Amino acid sequence: MELRSVGELMDLLHACRGVRDTPELSRSRVRPNGGPPVGGTVDLHDHALQTAALLRRGHPSDKELQVAGLVHDIGHLLRPGDDAGHSVHAADAVRPLLGERVSGLVRLHVTAERYLAATSPVHGPPPLDAPAPAAPGGPLTPREAAAFEHDPLAEDAVILRQADDAGRVPGLYAGDMEDWRTLLELVAERSARLGAPD
Repeated sequence: MELRSVGELMDLLHACRGVRDTPELSRSRVRPNGGPPVGGTVDLHDHALQTAALLRRGHPSDKELQVAGLVHDIGHLLRPGDDAGHSVHAADAVRPLLGERVSGLVRLHVTAERYLAATSPVHGPPPLDAPAPAAPGGPLTPREAAAFEHDPLAEDAVILRQADDAGRVPGLYAGDMEDWRTLLELVAERSARLGAPD
């Protein structure tokens, strides 16, 4: 499925209310900063809002990064049950509307998790009393990690992944989905201009 309008994307984002991505969202997760684990009763709708809000706060001028945070997990709705491929499905769906950079960041957010699992002690084995789900596919090998580091989107994909990990706080209000419509329209318009023939 390819999303061709902000209206279609907004409908999909609203449909995320009440939907969990995988059992990992109903288990405790270790906070990326090494703090106590958080419960995972956050649906995809609230998770998208929390992730995007964290990116807006930390990177206010990077609109594409914020939008990538908002849409990164829609693949769970597009192909339910295909957890391993959710980033690819989401990236393919948003590329025509939101452009290559947003699509690339969405595609890399799982690889970034695997990279962090390989390189960051915070993403290493969790305490026994706070099981965190393993990165899909396991940690990157040293060769895979080196290849990832050479990707021009790698640094921003790691930032997205860190916000993804932190954006799972039950009961945390992070705004309304409609608040993001204007930014989605701006990013879509910019993408259309960049993709238009000369």
